Amino acid sequence: MIKIDTEPFGKTASGSNVTRFVMENENSMRIAVIDYGCTVQSIVVPDRDGVLRDVALGYDTAASYEKGGCFFGAFVGRYANRIKNAAFTLNGKTYHLRKNEGENHLHGTFSHRVHEGVIEENAVAFLIESPPSEEGYPGTLKGKVLYRLTEDNALEIEYTAVCDEDTVINLTNHTYFNLNGQDGSDILDHTMRLHADSFTEINEEKLTTGHILRVDDTPFDFRREKPIGADIASDDRQLRLTAGYDHHMIINGTTGTLKEAAVIKSHASGIAMTVLTTQPGFQLYTGNFVHEDAAPHGKGSVRYPRYGGFCLETQGFPDAVHHPDFPDSVLKKGDIYHSKTIYRFTVDHE
Repeated sequence: MIKIDTEPFGKTASGSNVTRFVMENENSMRIAVIDYGCTVQSIVVPDRDGVLRDVALGYDTAASYEKGGCFFGAFVGRYANRIKNAAFTLNGKTYHLRKNEGENHLHGTFSHRVHEGVIEENAVAFLIESPPSEEGYPGTLKGKVLYRLTEDNALEIEYTAVCDEDTVINLTNHTYFNLNGQDGSDILDHTMRLHADSFTEINEEKLTTGHILRVDDTPFDFRREKPIGADIASDDRQLRLTAGYDHHMIINGTTGTLKEAAVIKSHASGIAMTVLTTQPGFQLYTGNFVHEDAAPHGKGSVRYPRYGGFCLETQGFPDAVHHPDFPDSVLKKGDIYHSKTIYRFTVDHE
């Protein structure tokens, strides 16, 4: 049986109360989420020796979540990733979005406000609403992001949304994982296997060019298990542009079906994580700039280093509004947007 408790988690600068919801299963796995940004604040799982480790980067206070710039654990939208020139055309009309990364639009505001949280069976759900023209998007978007803890040590994240006008949408979660825990180590010795034969090329602005590249004979080939850091320092232009991995990996298989996307292991802790999703891809990010975070430190006063965590942000293709060959990101009026991702934790006794 999943136990769910609530507790205060401070206040925002504007005085809004922040609440933390803590879910715990029979195996002592605990997941804490806060209503500020629908944020995954901690994921505590047993290692090979039964010692509990918090494998999600984050902060101990609401103030740090407001100050920090890394989106630790955050729910992001209306559109995850980047939209070129902060504008798109839909049904013959051009919409101008908020420019929040140079001339471009990144992620949106969902991660920067308090959402209403409700307890459901074995889960915590947050209700989301975005009024018409917020950040320039059309229509009133309403929906829900649900975090469920299972007895087999999995975090399930499910998104649903509807809009009263045609719009574009791309929702994801931005949790950074370090399967060693909160010891200030990097993740370069974690091993990773990805079910991805290709990825989207980026330019100097980290925008997709629209070209899809094969991983063959590149540092992006994780089809066989290898350390994350094995090729991260390679003289590869795509890696040089971002000082590491920050690319949309395209998952093999049929979009819309729940399929395995990745397996990551820490041989130090014995903790392994398998990722399954209905999405067509995920942003692989290796925490290339977490050491420059605006918040003074992470949990337990730890200052996270470069490559201190990795993200697998399951999502639709970045900037799909400008690339008709990419899977469509348009949500038609009255249609239901739905996606599901599972992060399952196990112990590797090797």
